[in-house]
Amino acid sequence: MIWITRERPKIDRLACPWLIRRFIDLTADIRFVPESQVQAQATALEATPFDIPGVEYSHYEDRCTFDYFLQKHKLDDPALQRIAAIVRGADTDDHTLAPEAAGLWAISAGLAFNISDDQQLLDQGLLIYDALYSWAKHLQTVKHTQSPTERLLLGVLHTYQASPGKRKTPGWVTELKELIQDQIDTNLTLSLNELSESLAVNPTYVSRAFSRYFDDLSFGEYIRKLRIEKALLLLETTGYSLSEIAYLTGFSDQSHFTRIFKKLVGENPSDYRKNRRKGKPDTKGLNPFYFWLFERLNLAASRF
Repeated sequence: MIWITRERPKIDRLACPWLIRRFIDLTADIRFVPESQVQAQATALEATPFDIPGVEYSHYEDRCTFDYFLQKHKLDDPALQRIAAIVRGADTDDHTLAPEAAGLWAISAGLAFNISDDQQLLDQGLLIYDALYSWAKHLQTVKHTQSPTERLLLGVLHTYQASPGKRKTPGWVTELKELIQDQIDTNLTLSLNELSESLAVNPTYVSRAFSRYFDDLSFGEYIRKLRIEKALLLLETTGYSLSEIAYLTGFSDQSHFTRIFKKLVGENPSDYRKNRRKGKPDTKGLNPFYFWLFERLNLAASRF
């Protein structure tokens, strides 16, 4: 059977072909074509299209196409369910869903950067997902540090790092906060590696230490927080459309902006703006950080 999707796969469009070939259609012929040609080619080849809007095998709400394959074909293997959370986190840029999501995104992006042929990219992707499945099936509880001495030293290090008052905040932290804010304000693409290099600090060290100085958040989570702060302010104080606000806050499109906004704030941006115009928003079930942020917004709005 032929399965067809958009060219230049990274996350969902590598995970789904792996799932198809390993659990659904072992001899599947996977085709990658330009997005504008998927539907026409699917009809001509009597193929099944996936991971494009308007077809059965696609995204539904905050679920990826990989999730729909599992549901449709009743694949309830716990290892596959674990992989689904990782794929969803990487594909939607929400790395809070699974700690492995950030790594999967990094590896997938690197593969796509290095390999221009989509079929070669798929071959390498199959190896990655085979390895991920083995980990999810057999190795989730296995730690990299096996030696009792190693674990003891790591325990001491983590305890020391977590203890308040042990260390003075490094100078690079203040500089990094200023750089991030400057780039958020000018809507530039943010790269932790590039920011670290501009500070002459090892990027690996910054990545590991980041959450200690930035609200216990990873780099991606912290950037999303700042973008949502900016979006809330724009919704409060301007007449920009949602697509304009999505662009101004660095989201890839309005759909992505709406999905992340609703996840963090508890309602759609349009509903939020409408409620603010009527009066105070419904804060029931709201993340405490954003409840506090509303008070900041009231102050900021009064300055315009």
